[in-house]
Amino acid sequence: MKKMQKKCRLCRREGVKLFLKGDRCFSQKCALQRRNYPPGSGPDKRFSKQTDYGKQLREKQKARRIFGVSEKFLCKCYKLADKSKEITGDEILRLLEMRLDNFVFRAGFADTRSQARQLVSHKVFLLNGVRVNIPSIKVKVNDKIEVSPRHKKLSIFANLKNKKDRKVPRWINSDHSKVMAEVKDEPSKDDFDITINSQVIVEYYSR
Repeated sequence: MKKMQKKCRLCRREGVKLFLKGDRCFSQKCALQRRNYPPGSGPDKRFSKQTDYGKQLREKQKARRIFGVSEKFLCKCYKLADKSKEITGDEILRLLEMRLDNFVFRAGFADTRSQARQLVSHKVFLLNGVRVNIPSIKVKVNDKIEVSPRHKKLSIFANLKNKKDRKVPRWINSDHSKVMAEVKDEPSKDDFDITINSQVIVEYYSR
């Protein structure tokens, strides 16, 4: 319960839903719906005006919390994106989207990114036939994942057929009946389903 409350406090701190608790975020139990004000303050204190630096910091923190990455990893994404020929902000989001744990989540095999990260860490999935346990691995076009034979009977996979409302993005070909997925293409800007102003993150790291 305390862990759940901690994640809900993150949404309240950012003032937007980060969807860290799966189905709970869409229910009436969502903490942000019930208490739309920062933790540690009362309902009379709403989200105050921020400086440019404050906006940059909050956007950077929001990205970290949505994808569950460290400051070091996000900074690394910025440096790689800054060296690429693509738009830096879009490239940062693309690098985050193509993490293995995010791929598992976006393919519909986990309710949250943290759950996907845990599944990968416990070697539940095979990447191109090889068992892996590093959530930050970058997947590439034509890469395939499948659940290892010994984990196929896990309840989370048995219930996939009953969750028909899972939306799988265009760049992923996912087969829930076999618990297999393939990277068809690299995600484009239109495929990002998260409200992150990546340009503000670029401004934060380029100070």
